[in-house]
Amino acid sequence: MDFVFQRSYRGPLKGIILDWAGTTLDYGCFAPAVVFVEVYKRKGVPITIEQAREPMGAHKKVHIRTIAQSEAVERRWHEVFGRLPNEEDVEAMFQDFVPLQLACLADYADLIPGTLEALADFRARGMKIGSTTGYTTEMMAVLQEEAKKRGYVPDSSVCASQVPAGRPYPWMCLQNALNLQVFPMESLVKVGDTLPDILEGLNAGIWTIGVAKTGNEMGLTEQEVSTLDDEVLKRKLARAYQRMYATGAHYVVDGISNVPDVLDKINARLARGERP
Repeated sequence: MDFVFQRSYRGPLKGIILDWAGTTLDYGCFAPAVVFVEVYKRKGVPITIEQAREPMGAHKKVHIRTIAQSEAVERRWHEVFGRLPNEEDVEAMFQDFVPLQLACLADYADLIPGTLEALADFRARGMKIGSTTGYTTEMMAVLQEEAKKRGYVPDSSVCASQVPAGRPYPWMCLQNALNLQVFPMESLVKVGDTLPDILEGLNAGIWTIGVAKTGNEMGLTEQEVSTLDDEVLKRKLARAYQRMYATGAHYVVDGISNVPDVLDKINARLARGERP
């Protein structure tokens, strides 16, 4: 047979799946980062904020394990304990992490500027709003209550602890699609500020948008960003953009307020029969 015909979705985006810290609230993604630093400090093995941020986006226990497996941390751990960190150490640090994270979540729950306006845009398009996170269900209960006070209530929220595995696996996105009753997968878009966010969306077969300025890749507060020298800001942003595009993001923007313009571009591509 000389020709093969393939089904092609030509409709608009139906749903958007948003990350939390660094994407919709907690400018700079500080709530988890500062707690990871504290957890390792309590073990007598200090880590830098940059080391704490490196695995950001993963389930928090996986995040702690990944830090422990880094060469620099293994070396310092051996100096302190005379051995390498093991799974019992990871579990103990996770148990320390949970109450510390719960205690400070509300302090970092302010919405990122432009979030409510972007959400209104998504709603006006008829899009359903889902969310994924590396936080546990217990942590999300606190964060969702704080977000609700500020006017943000997604239609679906899925935690890494509610699926077989968190990012970069696609299960949280797929569970959101099920919860939202949205299909096909190309009618969904994932927005997040970490590299695992991008991989999660790609592995789920959906469009991905990276958030470079307000999240983990920059790792700065809004005030810190505003006081940066122009050249320093340009260099830091360029690095964040490059890392996200290199991971496979279809688009990268400064923040959530820039997402609506990208949705128009994706809808145009869908109308041409393109897929993620």
